Amino acid sequence: MLRHQQIKYGPLVFVILALFNSCSSFFKKDKEKEPLARVDDVFLYKEDISALLDDDMSVQDSTVFVTNYINNWASKQLLLSKSKLNLPEEKLSEFDRLVDDYRSDLYTRAYIEALVFKDQDTSISNNQLRTYYNQERENFRLSEKLVQLHFVEIPRQFLNKDGVKERIQNWTPSDKQYLDSIAVQFNKIHFNDSVWVSASRLMEEIPPLTSLNEEEYLKKSQFFELQDSLEVYLGKVTNVLNVNDVAPFEYILPEIKQLIINRRRLDYVKKLKTEIIDEAIQKNEFEIYENTK
Repeated sequence: MLRHQQIKYGPLVFVILALFNSCSSFFKKDKEKEPLARVDDVFLYKEDISALLDDDMSVQDSTVFVTNYINNWASKQLLLSKSKLNLPEEKLSEFDRLVDDYRSDLYTRAYIEALVFKDQDTSISNNQLRTYYNQERENFRLSEKLVQLHFVEIPRQFLNKDGVKERIQNWTPSDKQYLDSIAVQFNKIHFNDSVWVSASRLMEEIPPLTSLNEEEYLKKSQFFELQDSLEVYLGKVTNVLNVNDVAPFEYILPEIKQLIINRRRLDYVKKLKTEIIDEAIQKNEFEIYENTK
């Protein structure tokens, strides 16, 4: 027979329960801040925790959460107090400097990002993209093989496999038109052989193709027929680029766009820093004192 056990709560829990009659009533805005806890002269207030609580929390869940939060807060404050008393003065000065630097970096970075977001030009013409690619093409060397191909994935029991195989190999306009007309019968197709595809991506799409056999099948003008327990993969490679070849413009296009935007951003920030110093000098808000002996 199951018996209900009476749960005993410590004094702190009863204090919190009294304060937190409900999540909504507990966090009504007061004109004056109401403290929840204190460590020396540092206080933790209700409003410091209110945003952390979910509206759908039960009173008991809220109590547990707040109790844990208060204890963690108190531990940090007490450790901080002890560290200030026991760490060497030079170490404390170093930490204060690091904190000031970090705060300054946060403020200035947020301000710069806001200005960049507001003013930066992200439009890039095709001519600009081509110019950048031609100037930097030696830096766009491939780290893996790329191929252009067309292929289909069909079930192993597909009735007209030989007919599909023949058209994949020949690949005349009429062959492509016919395969397009029956494409709903295929599990997977890739007919746009003007698109460059990485070897690693192909291995994901065609499981029987692996790093051990890619040299055999991923060759220019190579037809392949691979299969696993469920599917047959028929394809023909039309072009290949190897590792260390210059990446084609179309393949590297997204990276070029990002590089141009990043360069513009750096130029914008450099100009901004120069202008803000010049303006401060003109307004007599900034000056450098010359050392006089």
